[in-house]
Amino acid sequence: MNSRPGAKMADIARLAGVSASTVSRALAGSPLVTALKREQIHRLAHERGYVINATARNLRLQRTQTLSVAIPSGHATSQPLTDPFLMEMLGHLADTITQRGYGMFLQKVVPPMVDWLPQLIASHRSDGIIVIGQSTEHAALEAAAARYKPLVVWGGHLARQSYCTVGSDNVGGATAAVAHLIRAGRQRIVFLGDPAVPEIGLRYHGYQLAHECAARQPVLPPIIPTHLTADAAHEAMRAFIAASGSFDAVFGATDVIAVSALRAISAAGLAVPREVAVVGFDDIALASHANPPLTTVRQDLQRGAHELVDLLFRRLEGEDTPSVVMPAELVVRESSG
Repeated sequence: MNSRPGAKMADIARLAGVSASTVSRALAGSPLVTALKREQIHRLAHERGYVINATARNLRLQRTQTLSVAIPSGHATSQPLTDPFLMEMLGHLADTITQRGYGMFLQKVVPPMVDWLPQLIASHRSDGIIVIGQSTEHAALEAAAARYKPLVVWGGHLARQSYCTVGSDNVGGATAAVAHLIRAGRQRIVFLGDPAVPEIGLRYHGYQLAHECAARQPVLPPIIPTHLTADAAHEAMRAFIAASGSFDAVFGATDVIAVSALRAISAAGLAVPREVAVVGFDDIALASHANPPLTTVRQDLQRGAHELVDLLFRRLEGEDTPSVVMPAELVVRESSG
């Protein structure tokens, strides 16, 4: 750290009533120092002309001032980074990471995916890693977490997992969405998605719970399996309708899937919501602009991005952070009647 002649970090520490190491952490934006104390230390440093020598500090701490954001896509290699959910999440992450004075290294991981995570860790390209979605990589994440602390994952919280996740209450949100359809009198609600993906599997569990808890249990139709892409979901829904599948509602595992189902249903001449109700999950911007506007389960992606980055910085400081499960909120619009 450089300053005008005569000034020392110890002076800032004495004036703030803290140790020099606390001053260093505060100026680096560490969450281990309270926001009020960080603000006081930044003010004192500014008044005395302190300027952070980022290069020297990074060499001393062996830091790159960069965070990696990895998106494994073993479950759906054709899912582009322009996917609306990914775009919203990446935008919030970029804003949050930048506010913490860091840069972001983005990597989409496609098959073959052998050792992609150990190689990313060993590259020392970044100070920590955020993984968006568990995809098919639960075992790889478990193995990495056993020896690498600064790792946080957006996804579903699974039983007995060892890695730190941030995500929504997928089971509770899905249960509320399907219970809403059942209360509206829907009797054959199809599930459109791939339960092999951890988050989607939890949503399917919520779908099942809603049926089990219904006073008069509706018929549980077969799953319509589909990848997360719009084209795949549209084709899966179209093929189901063409095969004379009997249904009066669709629970799409994501908003992209649900909006694609809307398109296929309308193209088949079925009226939404009079003949078929549709519900999604995410509440991305696309949902409210669908025709008709989509009933969905809201995930707070802005808060999710903040939690991912905050937990990662805490883990960089050596803290063993717990996972965070955020509430999911049902948002009722015209697509479900």
